[in-house]
Amino acid sequence: SVQPDAPFHGLEGFKHMETAIVPGIYDDTLADRDLRVATDDAYAMTRRLAAEEGLLVGISRGASLVGAMKMLHDDGRSAAFSQAPSPRVVVVIFPDGGERYLSESFWSEAD
Repeated sequence: SVQPDAPFHGLEGFKHMETAIVPGIYDDTLADRDLRVATDDAYAMTRRLAAEEGLLVGISRGASLVGAMKMLHDDGRSAAFSQAPSPRVVVVIFPDGGERYLSESFWSEAD
């Protein structure tokens, strides 16, 4: 699962599970591992997706892609992924756009 790396973060819709009120339906055994993503990394990836790929996505989608990239550069902590046959395929779904974030200040920050 992708989670913010700190209790105070800018990743709308994501929970820092160590400090959040955990919903009763949440089953932490279903995730192979937790991938911590910094808000600044999610912002940078969101800007990169817009600039390099022409994809206007929300901040949470940037965080999801950062998490997927961390998984692709897996260091062996994830047995299921490490033992998967090559080539490995990771799918990240971007279910919404970034139109509502156009007025946010992170767009003007330098990488």
